[in-house]
Amino acid sequence: MKNSTLTNLVNEMAAGSIRVVDLTVPLSADTPIIGLPEEFKQSPAFKMEKISHFDKDGPAWYWNSFSCGEHTGTHFDAPAHWVTGQNYKDGCTDTIPPAKLVAAANVIDVSKEAAENPDYLLSSAKIEEWEKEHGKIEAGTWVLMRTDWSKRSTKDFLNYAEDGPHTPGPSVECMEFLAKERDILGFGVETIGTDAGQAFAFDPAFPAHHLMHGNNKFGLASLTNLDQLPPKGALIVAAPLKIVQGSGSPLRVIAITA
Repeated sequence: MKNSTLTNLVNEMAAGSIRVVDLTVPLSADTPIIGLPEEFKQSPAFKMEKISHFDKDGPAWYWNSFSCGEHTGTHFDAPAHWVTGQNYKDGCTDTIPPAKLVAAANVIDVSKEAAENPDYLLSSAKIEEWEKEHGKIEAGTWVLMRTDWSKRSTKDFLNYAEDGPHTPGPSVECMEFLAKERDILGFGVETIGTDAGQAFAFDPAFPAHHLMHGNNKFGLASLTNLDQLPPKGALIVAAPLKIVQGSGSPLRVIAITA
C-alpha cells in the first residue's frame, strides 16, 4: 500500500465522504451486566470514583478511578476467556497481534427475525442466503449479527424469564460454519454476550464462546449502531486494553465506512 492510500483516506474523512461510526454503548453504573447462576462468582458493575476535580485533592486536574469486570458494556472477548481457548500463546489481550484489531466487517441483518422471536438463532443457511446477495464472507473478517437489540430498554435488553434470558444469537452449526468453513476473525452481537440467551442448553453449551475461542477467534458484545453500517465495506477498529493476561476488556469499537 502506498502512503497516498492513507492520505486519501484521511482527506476523505475530513471531507465527510467517509464516516466514522461509533459502535459502542456508554459505560456507567447503569450499564447492564450479565448475571450468572448463584453458585458462581458474579461480575461487578462498573464503578467510578473521583480522585480530584480542581479541588484540594488536585487543584489543577480532574481524574477518576474506575473498576469493572473485563466483560462489561461493549467489550472484547479474547480466546483466553473460555476454557477451549485457554492455551493459545497469542490468546490474551496483551498478546493478540495488533494487525488483527483492524478488519473488514460483514453485517448480517436479522433485526426483523429478532423482533418477531427473541430466541432467534442465526443459521449457516441464513448466512449463505446473505452471501448470494452480498458475496462470500472472507477469511479474517468480522461477522456482526444485527438485531437492533441495543435499542431496547435495560429490562427488555436483558429479557430475563423464569427459565433464563431470552435473547437472539447463533446456533451451534452456525458457529461451526463460520469458524471452520469461513475462518472468520470473530463474531459480534448487540446483546450482552455473544451467545443466545438460552445457549446454556445447547450442545456444546455457549457455542459462540466454545467454538470461536476454541479456534483462536474473538468476540464483540453489546455493540450498537449496526443499522448504520452497510452489509459489506465497513472497516472495524476493535482494540481492547492491553491488560497482561487479560481475557477481554471494555473498548470503544469504531467503524469506518462510506
